[in-house]
Amino acid sequence: MQVSSLNEVKIYSLSCGKSLPEWLSDRKKRALQKKNVDVRRRIELIQDFEMPTVCTTIKVSKDGQYILATGTYKPRVRCYDTYQLSLKFERCLDSEVVTFEILSDDYSKIVFLHNDRYIEFHSQSGFYYKTRIPKFGRDFSYHYPSCDLYFVGASSEVYRLNLEQGRYLNPLQTDAAENNVCDINAVHGLFATGTIEGRVECWDPRVRKRVGVLDCALNSVTADSEINSLPTISALKFNGALSMAVGTSTGQVLLYDLRSDKPLLVKDHQYGLPIKSVHFQDSLDLVLSADSRIVKMWNKDSGKIFTSLEPEHDLNDVCLYPSSGMLLTANESPKMGIYYIPVLGPAPRWCSFLDNLTEELEENPESTVYDDYKFVTKKDLENLGLTHLIGSPFLRAYMHGFFMDIRLYHKVKLMVNPFAYEEYRKDKIRQKIEETRAQRVQLKKLPKVNKELALKLIEEEEEKQKSTP
Repeated sequence: MQVSSLNEVKIYSLSCGKSLPEWLSDRKKRALQKKNVDVRRRIELIQDFEMPTVCTTIKVSKDGQYILATGTYKPRVRCYDTYQLSLKFERCLDSEVVTFEILSDDYSKIVFLHNDRYIEFHSQSGFYYKTRIPKFGRDFSYHYPSCDLYFVGASSEVYRLNLEQGRYLNPLQTDAAENNVCDINAVHGLFATGTIEGRVECWDPRVRKRVGVLDCALNSVTADSEINSLPTISALKFNGALSMAVGTSTGQVLLYDLRSDKPLLVKDHQYGLPIKSVHFQDSLDLVLSADSRIVKMWNKDSGKIFTSLEPEHDLNDVCLYPSSGMLLTANESPKMGIYYIPVLGPAPRWCSFLDNLTEELEENPESTVYDDYKFVTKKDLENLGLTHLIGSPFLRAYMHGFFMDIRLYHKVKLMVNPFAYEEYRKDKIRQKIEETRAQRVQLKKLPKVNKELALKLIEEEEEKQKSTP
């Protein structure tokens, strides 16, 4: 388990560490755990929580019991049962999944949008039905009151599929050339779609008419931002009845009140990468926005950074486990990320032991030690004659000093003082000898004649030495 801290917010990475191959026997696994410290200290929260190559999308069911993830290769979906902390089932698919939606409270009704225009429906037993949309899809949303699926993609039309009647309805005609993302407000059912021209069009599903347009591309340009291309909408998320967050392809997040066409706040990620997903954390009034490089958590009123998370591999999707401080990520790597942030909320019910574990770690803090790097100050660099390396990739600035490769440090140390190792070795040998001498039993040698008198005199001398300060 790896612990990081930013702005005094602890983030526990539960998925880091070495993973053991499945083909190893239990005997070899136990032997590795005895020998390797990294394997012994790792926490496998959910068994086999990974994909063969890459994970693209990850979601949690409404009841919180199941975690579903899609990935490659081969294209597949995996369902994990959190109550059993293991894989429940795995289903291989015909093509890669763009996105999917869980329609039921558990895993019994799932809809997949594939990259070959197919829409696939799965029931509890497995594959149920497959149909096709006219153009390539990029996102879809489900309108619960009318049982309509709204599909957006490489077309100006928004396709509607009614699941109650089992047929397509008349599409919604937008002013955009293509649509990237969409979302439906859970409170009043407003449908919003993000276009490649940088606009958000809002529609009323009851009358199938457009009720408003937001020009987010123009509002995302600030005095400090450098824009090389037209910002397109890459993420969209409603929060409550009146709040909406819009993510752009140039790395900005805009917060809107639906009663105004001007954004309340514009947050720039400063990386210039498209925003992948946006989530709201209501208990602390936070917004979680993620691009392929970083997950930023910031206050939705002031925009002040709360904390950030930068994984080792690029991000594809982020999912916030409901009513908890757990964060799940889909990465460009076989392992899916599991992060626990106690400040955001408690651990989920199925892994409540994490609260006790983090409390113990906070009570017994350990200093951070990097085995492959040596921390040196500027004075140490002057003694080693390495001040010319400041600003180069060989030194990484940290607090009041620098981190440098331990191998480079030993080489330079040996060149500066060739006899340093011999002196160190002699000192260690001398210390070992003194320790063994102190552990020996001290025998009192008594004369053969008058042993009792000699023993009495020795005891009197020891008492005098103890009494004298």
